[in-house]
Amino acid sequence: MSEHDDHHHPAPLSPVEVRARALEDLLKEKGLIQEGFVDAIVSAYEKDIGPMNGARVVARAWVDPSFKARLLADGSAAISEFGFGGPEGSHLVVLENSPTVHNVVVCTLCSCYPRWLLGLPPDWYKSRNYRSRVVREPRAVLSEFGLELPDRVAVRVHDSNADMRYLVLPMRPAGTDGWDEERLAGLATRDCMIGVALPDSPRG
Repeated sequence: MSEHDDHHHPAPLSPVEVRARALEDLLKEKGLIQEGFVDAIVSAYEKDIGPMNGARVVARAWVDPSFKARLLADGSAAISEFGFGGPEGSHLVVLENSPTVHNVVVCTLCSCYPRWLLGLPPDWYKSRNYRSRVVREPRAVLSEFGLELPDRVAVRVHDSNADMRYLVLPMRPAGTDGWDEERLAGLATRDCMIGVALPDSPRG
C-alpha cells in the first residue's frame, strides 16, 4: 500500500482506542471537558512534560558535578529543583552509566514510567515482548535496538514499580567539551534515558 493510500485509509481503531474515543465523546457531551482538551494533554506530555524535561536534567548533571551528586543521592529531590515531579510514585532513582556498567529500565508488571520526565511511554516499553525478554536476555534486546555493548560492559536491568521509577543517566558523549546545557540536552533522547540507546553523537 502506498503512503498516499495509507493516509486516506487509516488502520481501524483498536478496542482500547474505541473505548477511549467513546469516553472522550461522553465527557464532551456532558460538558465536563472542552473540544481539544485531550489533544492538549497529549501534546503537553509529548512536547512539554517530557522527554525534554529529562534531557534538561541529564544535561545539568553533565555540566554540574554538585547537581549530579544530588541527583544520584536523591533523584526526587534533585529534579524538584527544576520544578519537576509527579504523582506516579514518590521515589525516583537515577542510575549512572559508566564505561563498565550499562543500565536498562523496564516495568515487568505493567508500564510504570516517569512521565513527568520522559513523556508518554512508547508502545514497545509497554509490550509483553520487551517486558519479558529484556530481563532474560538484555543484550539480545539491546542489539535489536541497534545497541551493541562490549563484553566488558555489565548490563543491569532495573524493574520499576508503582512506588519507584528509574531514570538512566547516560555517559556524556565525547566531543562536547565547552557545550552549554541547552546544546547538550539536544543529545539526551528518551531511549537513552530508558537505557536502550546511547545519547546522540555530536554533529559539527
